Amino acid sequence: MIDFAKFVKYSKPGPRYTSYPTAPEFTESFTQKDLKNYFKNQDKNRNLSLYFHLPFCRSACYFCGCNTIFTSKEDKKIRYISYIKKELDILKNHLDTSRVVSQMHFGGGTPTFFSPSQLEELISKIKEVFPNFSDDAEISCEVDPRYFTKEHMDVLKAGGVNRLSFGVQDLNETVQKTIHRIQPFELTQNVIKIARDAGIKSINTDLIYGLPHQTKESFKNTLEKMLTLSPDRFAVFNYAHVPWLMKTMRKFDESTFPKPEVKLEMLKGTIDFFTSNGYKMVGMDHFAKPEDELFKAIEKGELHRNFQGYTTKGGADLIGIGVTSIGNGVNYYAQNYKDLEQWENAIDNGDLPVFKGYKLSDDDILRQYVIMELMSNFSLNIKKVENEFKINFKEYFNDAIDALKEFETANLISISDEKIEVSQTGTMLIRNICMPFDAYLNQIPEEKRRFSKTI
Repeated sequence: MIDFAKFVKYSKPGPRYTSYPTAPEFTESFTQKDLKNYFKNQDKNRNLSLYFHLPFCRSACYFCGCNTIFTSKEDKKIRYISYIKKELDILKNHLDTSRVVSQMHFGGGTPTFFSPSQLEELISKIKEVFPNFSDDAEISCEVDPRYFTKEHMDVLKAGGVNRLSFGVQDLNETVQKTIHRIQPFELTQNVIKIARDAGIKSINTDLIYGLPHQTKESFKNTLEKMLTLSPDRFAVFNYAHVPWLMKTMRKFDESTFPKPEVKLEMLKGTIDFFTSNGYKMVGMDHFAKPEDELFKAIEKGELHRNFQGYTTKGGADLIGIGVTSIGNGVNYYAQNYKDLEQWENAIDNGDLPVFKGYKLSDDDILRQYVIMELMSNFSLNIKKVENEFKINFKEYFNDAIDALKEFETANLISISDEKIEVSQTGTMLIRNICMPFDAYLNQIPEEKRRFSKTI
């Protein structure tokens, strides 16, 4: 029996490490000129991964931390698609768009809040600008089941979409009312059937633990109901409470949140539930069936992590398209304007709508590798790092190794000359275990760190 109360001390602000350095380090001194320069010197042999941010929703889900725009006006969506098409035309003047595309993702907001004909128009333009998709390209779309029809499915399937991720979060009626997202189980059941009937073989569902009024029992009930739909993957996220960033989160009464030790018990219960029902824990917050490629990747130690979560498609340059989108290459990050008007103005001027970014140093690249390996595969081959980066690992990361001693004493990790290995219990605190390797975080006093809590 794990004594979760003793782990409560680890409930502190920390990054989710979808990137390193993390987004707060991005700076406006990185401009479109820098991005153009990277594109000019691009490695034509590296694949491309495309991310399209489609930000609109009809109404706010109070838990959501995404950059979204609430509207019911059709003309706003029509205008947005027209500007995405203009951004693509500007992009092809600087990027070699004949490079192979191995991954494409539509995120939001709610991509399926756009009409089937609008999505069809967008996909047609993408295929015109990027003609070379690999045969095994992963093409995925986030779906809000409340805005999804067979017509949407037909358009996405014709466009090559082979993965769908359905947002569910929680099935409890009280929780749904509190988070302002009413979505009966039958609705989710129906849209997953539409996807299966269309031949979609990879279906993910998103759940969140740590929401207001959730209990261990109510969340287990959600898990049991969702299991009957047999998704190929589950993503089970820790609710990130960041009310200083997202005004809608201020609507929650914080006394209704499950306490940190209860959240850990919910996570442990989730891990036990899925592993006893044939799924394997993949990375920090995903579970996959044994035949899923994520499962196979973690067995080989080949899982990768980027802004879209966990993926098997490493070694590609990510191109972010649309308002707030983030892209990255080997040694840079670039983010588009967050403000719709500024994004449109840049495009009207014929500019790449870059708002800020980051140039990675050699130290950044090394630390990025270490953190992403731990986040993805729960282990780090020290000798491989030493050979690849020509360092003495324990000398270079002397401070980090010291900081990790308490995790080693608590049997959350083991450290040898060959590797760092995270224990099964340690996986629940993986963000904390990665934090000692973060050179930027360690310059900020804990009380000034503006991240969601790790537990």
